Amino acid sequence: MAERVLVLGAGMAGLFAALALAPGTRDILILDRDPPPPGDAPDAVFEDWRRRGVGQFRHSHGFLARLRSVIARRHPALLAALVAAGCEEIAFDRMMPAALRARYEPAPGDDEVVILTSRRSTFELVLRRYVEALPRVTLCANAFVRDLVIEDAGGTLRVAGARGERDGEPVTWRADIVVDAQGRLSDCAAQLAGAGAPVREAAEPCGILYFTRHFRQVGPEPPPSRATATGDLAYLKYGRFPGDNAHFSVTLAVPEIETALRQAVVDPAVFDRICTLLPGLAGWVAPDVAEPASRVYGMGDLESRWRRFTSPDRRAAHGFFALGDSLVRSNPLYGRGCTFAAVQSDILAGVLDDAHDPAVRARLYETRVETALRAYYDDMRAQDRGAIRRAEQALDPAARPTLQTRLLQSFVDDGVRIAVRGDLGLLRAAIREFNMLDPPGVWARQPATLVKAAGRWARGRRANAGLYPPPPGPGRTEMLTALGLSPAAGPGVALATVSADNSGAS
Repeated sequence: MAERVLVLGAGMAGLFAALALAPGTRDILILDRDPPPPGDAPDAVFEDWRRRGVGQFRHSHGFLARLRSVIARRHPALLAALVAAGCEEIAFDRMMPAALRARYEPAPGDDEVVILTSRRSTFELVLRRYVEALPRVTLCANAFVRDLVIEDAGGTLRVAGARGERDGEPVTWRADIVVDAQGRLSDCAAQLAGAGAPVREAAEPCGILYFTRHFRQVGPEPPPSRATATGDLAYLKYGRFPGDNAHFSVTLAVPEIETALRQAVVDPAVFDRICTLLPGLAGWVAPDVAEPASRVYGMGDLESRWRRFTSPDRRAAHGFFALGDSLVRSNPLYGRGCTFAAVQSDILAGVLDDAHDPAVRARLYETRVETALRAYYDDMRAQDRGAIRRAEQALDPAARPTLQTRLLQSFVDDGVRIAVRGDLGLLRAAIREFNMLDPPGVWARQPATLVKAAGRWARGRRANAGLYPPPPGPGRTEMLTALGLSPAAGPGVALATVSADNSGAS
């Protein structure tokens, strides 16, 4: 008899779960709390699709090469549909500085290094339509899940479905396998813990908040510039993300402790003013190049979190699997959330094929997810901790890093990063790691990498001058003064803002 799979949530994680599980004999039911998309026009979907449970729906997205590689290999028709809808493919040669591009010769594996860029709404729309057309898959919109059906079978807990409402009517959905893909708002973990199932988690704050605005390109692209469209100023991180159909977005990430700045940036006029002060963004937001296409969207409560649903003595609630943000959350800055969900979905499909005993399935899933993703998670968490420290130092004029810290930072900034900008092999390794095609940190610890970095470091900044990008933007005092904020007053004190009109703020 075919296994019945109930997927709670029809966001990216839920759709990836169905994509991985659909081939075969399983019957898959996906429950979406929200209404269906309003048609198939990307702009209308962005504007009008109500996604109450997806806080990041209208924030910037980039889809890593590992995710694109899985789609291209297993679902070429889906990739073709994404491209037809306006999603852009950015190949490896477009990710490198002009000096390296001029002498670039493709190497084996470079064809894997292709990222997909689009608005999240467009990507999700195309993925949803593709999943809806798969055999033995049913997607129910307006289905609100209230609680899990948890049964006690002789001392072992089993998740046998879920209860809720659809179109206002009470419904119980029974299943052999329940997949929690409801994201960070899911309360399944709390329900399981309340029933006595083992649930463990470790969490810590990412230390930043996100603010995103979308733009529509109305003129030619700005002239080429050495300034990059991403930057880290300690008190502010920023990035421009290509979208689909002449759209792009800009995200400004502000440390939590920069209270005055994060309170002001929700004003569209302040947001746009910041963009004009950043060399990598100024040309893109010029009135003859682009026009605003959305309000400013904010997102907070960002944390790194890893959950486990088995105990050290191998107990677990049978028939239940969490994936996506329900299982592992990380800083969206690194753009790995969707790829994590896709990898977890593939792991789950393999576990269900390889084992039939519910207890074995639970342990296998947890072990394989840990093996595949833990190193990336730990690396992102370490970077967040470093960013929080730098933001704190930026607020303290008296802060003075130790000599050891200054030397280490100099080796990274003036050695490793400059070596990467001047060496195609190192750049390739760094980009493959970022795109989750290779394990994190391995290339950076290689003796050959350290030798090249030390050589660049020893030459000094003057000898390496041609490899440095322009400064990513003004210092904190200059920026806050230009915005009418008080850099000396400390967090939470704003003297004035560029505009009092907050009608477009989130």
